[in-house]
Amino acid sequence: MGLRDSFSNYLYTQAEKRGWFEKAMSGSIRYGGRYVNDDNILESSDVYELMQDISNQLMLANWIVEDGDGNEVKNHSALRTLRNPNNYLTGSEFMKLMTNTYLLQGEVFPVLDMDELHLATNVYTELDDRLIEHFKIGGESIPGSMIRHIKNMGINHLNGVGLMQLGKSTLEGVMSAEKVLTDKYSKGGLMAFLLKLDAHINPANGAQSKLIKAVLDQLEQIDESRSVKMIPLGKGYVIEAMESPIDDDKTLAYLNVYKKDLGKFLGMNVDTYTALIKADLEKAMMYMHNKAVKPIMKNFEDHLSLLFFGPNSDLRIKAVINILDFVTYSTKTNIAFNLVRTMITTPDDSRGMLGFQKLNSPEATKLYISKDLVAGEDLGKVTDDSLKGGEDENAEKDGDTGS
Repeated sequence: MGLRDSFSNYLYTQAEKRGWFEKAMSGSIRYGGRYVNDDNILESSDVYELMQDISNQLMLANWIVEDGDGNEVKNHSALRTLRNPNNYLTGSEFMKLMTNTYLLQGEVFPVLDMDELHLATNVYTELDDRLIEHFKIGGESIPGSMIRHIKNMGINHLNGVGLMQLGKSTLEGVMSAEKVLTDKYSKGGLMAFLLKLDAHINPANGAQSKLIKAVLDQLEQIDESRSVKMIPLGKGYVIEAMESPIDDDKTLAYLNVYKKDLGKFLGMNVDTYTALIKADLEKAMMYMHNKAVKPIMKNFEDHLSLLFFGPNSDLRIKAVINILDFVTYSTKTNIAFNLVRTMITTPDDSRGMLGFQKLNSPEATKLYISKDLVAGEDLGKVTDDSLKGGEDENAEKDGDTGS
């Protein structure tokens, strides 16, 4: 016991000395890398923005049921489930969550339980000897008819690949670089000072301890860039400013290269997408739709159709995206005008597209065509002379009848 007590006292004494030294060196900062997980992955603003753009298109889609001939089936029970999947998610939230999970994890598991739709987590999958996939959640088997395994296909038939796997190294590097810069400037640019002493630092030296504490107190009181502190020091004491070990230019150069690479793991070239957004928003949205959204939408349609109707049904879940939701109002107005004058839509159709109340009048439900779009050989049929001629002919007929 005596030996243990002596050893404990020694550790206590060393801890006291170490505590004094740590207090003297307070304010030191350490940096470490960041590990990607479900809690922090969306802290990368570029990843969040791209995922928002992709998943918002899926969230804004209208989901319908079609029969084998491509005709829409109104008021099907599957639509009610998609609109209200469960008591904690709306249909829009469910679709957005399913898309985000698919993009990040590379796979997602929708589960249909009677008239409720859920997204399962911690699912274990395996293929048996007959190549039939089996599912377990928490050790409990789930019937294959109740669950679908939606995969972002790579080269493995059983597992999908997502950003957290494909871009893990790049993502961790980007997030670490962003954290370094954020920490640096949230702490005032990492302003630090080095106190040089000719003498050895001695915890037993009361005067030395008081001087160091006084210097620290003075420096800690500098809370504004305009503040100036005059600290008189005796012989053998020197204060020097320390430069930040973080090279902003190199960090930013790294981010400028590798942050863009993250978009490629989501199926998009960020440089192309950014350039299109600046030049033409409609083209940017169509680029994203064709490159990233459309393949996801097709995959979701296939799996949701099998989940709701099984493999032997002709019914199919379809997503209908109105790309006009993503263009400017002036562009939408021009589109509506051209659709009316080319007899593609009626005035009421275009009013509805622009957000106006439909007139529901006979004139507003007719199709109109501009004379400059009529074929040359048919131009005479729509001229005033032709119409007047028609009136004269009718008058002559009436006269003949009267005689």
